[in-house]
Amino acid sequence: MLRPKEVVCKWVDAFNDHDVEAIVSLYHDNAINHQVTNEPVIGIEAIREMFTTEFTTADMTAIVENIFEDGQWAILEWRDPLGLRGCGFFHVVNGKILFQRGYWDKLSFLKQHNLPIE
Repeated sequence: MLRPKEVVCKWVDAFNDHDVEAIVSLYHDNAINHQVTNEPVIGIEAIREMFTTEFTTADMTAIVENIFEDGQWAILEWRDPLGLRGCGFFHVVNGKILFQRGYWDKLSFLKQHNLPIE
């Protein structure tokens, strides 16, 4: 069974490849993905839809700065090629992500990608 840090490394690879199915395979069926700038996304189908939409909206890349592991948790500190920085907390149970919370600046992201400001 994969340790939390290993799961997050696979998640980053799938994210950078924009491989929705590979990303979704890393989550529990009833997982929650809560990017704090948005409402929580609950369940694997909703998470699939979220990533599908996001990858068609913006060209996103996560450059790993640090990955830490503590028990069932892995913490990812990242940056992107445009200078945005953020971090994500992943609760990994039995080798799959049960809960994820991400912190990043949504206004900067929207401006960098020339997307409408909500």
